[in-house]
Amino acid sequence: MINYTERIALLMQDVVRRTPRLSFIDLSEVLVFARFGRTEAEGAFATCHCMTLPETEPGYYFWRDRTTGELTRRSQWFVTKSPEVRVGLKRIKYLISFVLPRFCGQSLGRSRKAELYPSNTPGWIAKLDTIVHELYHIDPLASGIRPVARADGSHSPRSHGPMFYEDVAEMVQRYLGTNPDPSLYDFLDADFDALVARHGGVVGTTFRNFPSFPQRYMEPVEVPLVDPLVKVEPVKPLTQPVFYTEDDLHIRHFTDTGARRLTRKGRFCAA
Repeated sequence: MINYTERIALLMQDVVRRTPRLSFIDLSEVLVFARFGRTEAEGAFATCHCMTLPETEPGYYFWRDRTTGELTRRSQWFVTKSPEVRVGLKRIKYLISFVLPRFCGQSLGRSRKAELYPSNTPGWIAKLDTIVHELYHIDPLASGIRPVARADGSHSPRSHGPMFYEDVAEMVQRYLGTNPDPSLYDFLDADFDALVARHGGVVGTTFRNFPSFPQRYMEPVEVPLVDPLVKVEPVKPLTQPVFYTEDDLHIRHFTDTGARRLTRKGRFCAA
């Protein structure tokens, strides 16, 4: 069976090596994993997750009476943290997830990306565009997701903008213009059904707590009460790990309807 996340990780190595604007990326600090998503469903094809966001200042949620506006209850004080992910001695700074089988069904002709490419561009280029897109989200300062610059030079609160999409399309075309080895990207030309027919199945790296994965979490902190008469709701207890290692990585077999674990531990998909 084809290990889809591993193939993406190998392709990323070549893309970063041949693309000057991405050459700062240390792929040993990036981990590629798979999430499940049906082909026909709406939603993202892939996502870049930053694991280096700093701990927030203490805060709390609160509720008010709709009629009087009076504060009726609030949560405990809490801070929001990022879990730690390590593979061996290396701390992972970014996770990039690809949604299977949905990612495999992309076509340039059915996306707004089409206007950024010549009319005779093969449809599978949409998948390569998505891969470069997620790499481009990695901030050179490793302080979060790359900020998007407005025309006036200021930063937009959004993670995308017209120039972002144009930059990605330019990098994709420049990469292909360097004549990379087709064997690195030829798997992108097939949709999910074709991959299954060709390889007998599709597998990918996931986390042990699948379908979950490392995500920001809230941790209660002790802060003096502002109003002792207001009811305090406890922060929900943690149900997911706050520390992950290679032992938390599994290989799962993906189908149209779900994913099942194949082995206890799988090879992580990073450079």
